[in-house]
Amino acid sequence: MTISTKTVYRITDLTETERPRERLAALGPQALTNAELLAILLRVGVRGENAVQVGQRLLQTFCGLTGLHRADFKEVCAQHGLGAAKAAQIKAAIELGRRLTLESPEERPSINSPADAAALVQYEMAVLEQEHLRVLLLDTRNHVLDIIEVYHGSVNSSQVRVGEVFKDAIRRNAAALIVVHNHPSGDPTPSPDDVAVTRAIVQAGKLLDVEVLDHLVIGQSRYISLKERGLGFGI
Repeated sequence: MTISTKTVYRITDLTETERPRERLAALGPQALTNAELLAILLRVGVRGENAVQVGQRLLQTFCGLTGLHRADFKEVCAQHGLGAAKAAQIKAAIELGRRLTLESPEERPSINSPADAAALVQYEMAVLEQEHLRVLLLDTRNHVLDIIEVYHGSVNSSQVRVGEVFKDAIRRNAAALIVVHNHPSGDPTPSPDDVAVTRAIVQAGKLLDVEVLDHLVIGQSRYISLKERGLGFGI
């Protein structure tokens, strides 16, 4: 995209081929930058900044979309030129994006790799401020039946009750499950407690005839599969 070098403070000061809404209509939303997409939500800028520039400022302030997702509603409201209405629009759009990854089970793809599983939860779980442990319940074709939150707090072998991990799997007659939890620090390196919890869950799964396919640790922009690393799975 080529932006005019002159100073512009309103979207209408841009040529039509540079305006976000016109670019989206002509090229599709995938062609727009994050700042341009935010500009469409904001609609107007403030004195000295057009809507695209406000979007760029928000992304810089919160260190990208992930930071904007993590930010408290009041923090977003407090940004110059926003207020409650615009902050609500941004938060609503982000939430719609999160829910899109959790659409009805029959529309979800089957899980064929750790990357498939991570893609379903990473958008949301990477920004959680506490550790959350969830299970993906799968049918015999590895289609996702549901995603269940089991626990939040410190994920360690003394606090996580293995029976809770399997409660919904048994109730829903799931054939398999994948355990997922996040590290709020952003570093997904498994801890000794993560490995101990995994080992206990895998052993319980064998007794209950529910296959434990993997345990993923979600960090900032990346994840680690304990199954791939042979941690807790007896590989």
